[in-house]
Amino acid sequence: MALAVANDDPQRPGTVAFFDTDGNPQTSVSVGALPDQLTFTPDGRFVLVANENEPDDDFVIDPVGSVSVIDTQDFTARIAAFDAFNDAAATLVAAGVRVFGPGASVAQDLEPEFIAVTPDSTTAFVALQENNALAVLDVASAAVTDVLPLGTVDHARPGRGIDVSDDDGSIDIRPRPVSGLRLPDAIATYEVDGRTFVVTANEGDGRDFDGFSEVARVADLTLDPAAFPDAATLQNDAELGRLEVTTTLGDTDGDGDFDGLFSFGTRSFSIFEVTGENGDRTLTEVFDSGDDFERLIADRLPRAFGSDNDDNDSFDRRSDDGGPEPEGVTLGTVGGRTYAFIGLERVGGVAVYDVTDPEKPSFVAYENERDFGVTQLVPDDGTFNPLAGDLGPEGLLLIPAADSPNGQNLLVVANEVSGSTRIFGVTADGDAAPQVISTPTAAAAGVVLLGGLLRRRR
Repeated sequence: MALAVANDDPQRPGTVAFFDTDGNPQTSVSVGALPDQLTFTPDGRFVLVANENEPDDDFVIDPVGSVSVIDTQDFTARIAAFDAFNDAAATLVAAGVRVFGPGASVAQDLEPEFIAVTPDSTTAFVALQENNALAVLDVASAAVTDVLPLGTVDHARPGRGIDVSDDDGSIDIRPRPVSGLRLPDAIATYEVDGRTFVVTANEGDGRDFDGFSEVARVADLTLDPAAFPDAATLQNDAELGRLEVTTTLGDTDGDGDFDGLFSFGTRSFSIFEVTGENGDRTLTEVFDSGDDFERLIADRLPRAFGSDNDDNDSFDRRSDDGGPEPEGVTLGTVGGRTYAFIGLERVGGVAVYDVTDPEKPSFVAYENERDFGVTQLVPDDGTFNPLAGDLGPEGLLLIPAADSPNGQNLLVVANEVSGSTRIFGVTADGDAAPQVISTPTAAAAGVVLLGGLLRRRR
């Protein structure tokens, strides 16, 4: 077992601590600044660590981002850095990679968030969240070979609309003249017929520090009259006025007003195909779920639409920001089909899609173990009320039946706000309603059998 441990001073090198599965300490290894997610390669040979390197709040101390490659045979670490791209800043920006920290080099600005490894353990994909990009790592050489832009979602297109106001007291999902920056948190990778695909959970995360902030509301911007002839209407709070966008993009002609609007996150998940070789790779979008998640919540949980994860009385609160915020994603094969399990950080719950055909995913199920009827989520002692259920799903893991302690496919969901871990039993057939088959304590999440969860829909 490997744990990422940040330094008390988060701008200084962190540590990865290793334990055996009985919890006994084994050794520790120094890694880069602010280690975030880490993962073992499928063959168990290496542990890859995303060193996020966030700057301090004054945006004065800004360490370089990196990936640590730890060899589990001798617990030595190599650093995969981004210094080789420092002279390519203009090229990266022109391609769509966001490099925008004040005075930052490319190596300082790129912030690794999450790592996914190909089944053969040779290649890793690294989400660079704030940069709206994906890095490609050659594991054997511990070298970053490519930095690829993830592009935007055109919210003006039908099927890709969003609800943008937290001030209108209603659910209003429709096309808007806004481009969404994907800015993914978790990613996953899989292969189909020799083709490689990456799945991204497009959470969205802008830089908002005391020393530098890119976040502004549309109402506070000067919009170009040619690009937005209806600016006066659009900037009303019930329209686009409340929506948070970046100030680092949109002034295409440099005249001080905004010719385009770019929001944080796309409230969707995407699938990209990766083609090419080291140093010459390309990402091609083959699928985006568009406004599926917001329409799903509007249909299933209309009174909880736009809710935050720490308040049950928060209808529509997140519409001006990232909406449901898809944050976590994991893939797994059940009954011969490949499924994506996506955690929605704010409203909660897990959405399931059949992604066996990466170009034609289909929605399968949505399960949310949050009780929106609990009025007091945070009692006087400051801890979350266990009766509220699961709040803030972040990490997800599918344990296949062959590796499971009960011979059943298990979906494990870690909820960062409630501090609970939910374990779902996942089956591919049957019509049984969800039922609790084990609850260790009243305050702990149990094992829930989702009978028929992955039943194929025609």
